[in-house]
Amino acid sequence: MKGLILALAALLASPLAAQDFTALARIDAAASRISDKTRGVAIELFLSQPVPFRVFTLTEPMRLVIDFREVDWRGVGAETLLQGQKVRDVRFGTLRPGWSRMVADLAEPLAVKLAGMTVSEVDGTAKLSLELERVDEATFADKSGAPVDPDWELMAADPTLAPAPKLDFGDTVVVIDPGHGGIDPGAERGSSKEADLMLALAQEVAQTLERIDGFQAVLTRSSDIFVPLEERMTIARAAGADVFISLHADALEEGGASGASVYTLSQSAADEASQRMAERHERGDLLAGVDLAGQDDRIATALMDLVRRETTPQSESLALEIVKAFDEVGAPLNSRPRRSAELAVLNAADFPSVLVEVGFLSDVGDRERLSSAIGRAPIVAGLVVAVQRWQAEWAANKTLLRQ
Repeated sequence: MKGLILALAALLASPLAAQDFTALARIDAAASRISDKTRGVAIELFLSQPVPFRVFTLTEPMRLVIDFREVDWRGVGAETLLQGQKVRDVRFGTLRPGWSRMVADLAEPLAVKLAGMTVSEVDGTAKLSLELERVDEATFADKSGAPVDPDWELMAADPTLAPAPKLDFGDTVVVIDPGHGGIDPGAERGSSKEADLMLALAQEVAQTLERIDGFQAVLTRSSDIFVPLEERMTIARAAGADVFISLHADALEEGGASGASVYTLSQSAADEASQRMAERHERGDLLAGVDLAGQDDRIATALMDLVRRETTPQSESLALEIVKAFDEVGAPLNSRPRRSAELAVLNAADFPSVLVEVGFLSDVGDRERLSSAIGRAPIVAGLVVAVQRWQAEWAANKTLLRQ
């Protein structure tokens, strides 16, 4: 999982506008090299854009393996890359649809010492850097083997190879709601504003989801503007939301609260939410695909309560997946990470929704993490992994219901 986080951190380290995520990453053959060092090997691969990756070694024969999101290898060969004797040969190919693999045959036992990707703030190009160090054969054998990483497998899975039958329900539409904005900056500490940090985080989550087949990300705002809560719901319904995630980072006047909490609508609030929604909203905006125009409040409320019977457990499931994923990837959690409350942004009946309080601007550690793409990377990774797990679970349930 750490390799996945590293890859996501690199992916998120450059401005959103600098990336072309519809095209394959290309290797700059002239700039890339695999060269001998005194006690090992250095590998530098220059790419047209950052991609998720993982690195490991295998035995019999000794070799280094790098898996990538699909890369265009045209113009790249062993003769252009190899500048030493410690790597005998290198070859490239397709791991599975959408994913590539590079294999380097090693002349001696070499273990991965460092692996990282940096991204240019100027043009969005990326450099993957690896350092391999000489080890004895026993250490090499001990460190070798493809890592057991279910979340990488989930990201790299080829749907055509899935053992269970899968029905096509179209892309999963994930609506990401950066809290506050415009005249409502949210919490503030020094130069840090909740609205700005949540917009950056939301863009990074959307950017990452868009690179995964089967997901479509929609933002309720893409700039520093004020969007009323009711309009956020309307945006979600117009997009055909399958799930709604609202992102916030509070600040406290006193106390040492830190870390993330995930909220769902409290049960008592859910009992009242349908009535409030029926009173406050236009009938045509209450349930996606259901015209409640001309219906009285009792009918509208009954219909929303019926729909909520399905979306409430979905919200609960997603909240638990987020807490679990945050814990796994090392995104700091609050001492009470799972909560429920009467929150207006969670009132929608027709799609599951959660509010993620990703940290507290009043905590120095949280504020520093939220202020950089690298610091936010574990949060992004946790949210993306949780959404994938949640989607897989509910897609399987839909499949069973259709059979």
